[in-house]
Amino acid sequence: MQQQPLLSLRGVTKTFGGLTAVDTVDLDVSSGQIFSIIGPNGAGKTTVFNLVTGIYKPTSGEMTFDGRSIAGLSPDQVLRRGITRTFQNIRLFNNMTVLENVLVGGHCRMRTGIWDTIWRTPAEIAEEHEARQEALALLDFIGLTPAAGHLAKNLPYGDQRRLEVARALASDPYLVLLDEPTAGMNPQETDALIGLIRRLRDEIGLTILLIEHDMRVVMRISDRVSVLDYGVKIAEGAPDQVRSDLRVIAAYLGGATPTAVH
Repeated sequence: MQQQPLLSLRGVTKTFGGLTAVDTVDLDVSSGQIFSIIGPNGAGKTTVFNLVTGIYKPTSGEMTFDGRSIAGLSPDQVLRRGITRTFQNIRLFNNMTVLENVLVGGHCRMRTGIWDTIWRTPAEIAEEHEARQEALALLDFIGLTPAAGHLAKNLPYGDQRRLEVARALASDPYLVLLDEPTAGMNPQETDALIGLIRRLRDEIGLTILLIEHDMRVVMRISDRVSVLDYGVKIAEGAPDQVRSDLRVIAAYLGGATPTAVH
């Protein structure tokens, strides 16, 4: 029997006035996959991310996560279901430390209330200690333990990207959406982040949904690739299948030959 997808979109459409940004898109992401969404600028990729994470509500269609509908949920409700994301433009708290940034990411999991915080109850103290230990463990996993006390704004660019991933992981997700994670990175930083993404799947068991412009990254890391063009899904399959699809070559590569995306 075929396993139910972890994330499923069926006929999802999003319109803004007279503009259709996403047009009846179907998408199935299986548990444990690294699934990439690619396409030219304006193809609707980030709109899909915004729909899945509750920033936008679909005009029509159905979205389910782990068998339950997430269509119309608010971003905090989606987060509590186990979906988190990073952004194309890094959104760290620059004047907070690296450790504090990760602690903020785990705030949604806190059980104690405001009065516990004000009165510093034993429950609040214990939970704060647990959160700190978990944040430090994440920094160790990411490789940023030596920078725990540094301000986020003082980190090198590649480390800021990794910190954003660590902050996303602090919410204890099942599905992580990475929006252009290698944007602006040099080849060494890109290789390191590819290795980290693989570890998220292989060592932690996370499912990864990825938007990425760098086709070399997409072809190296993806289990499955979906291609959008003007909001419509025009192709989907294994990286080698997508790389040689004539519709992808025409829409995404502007008529380049299939070898151009190796």
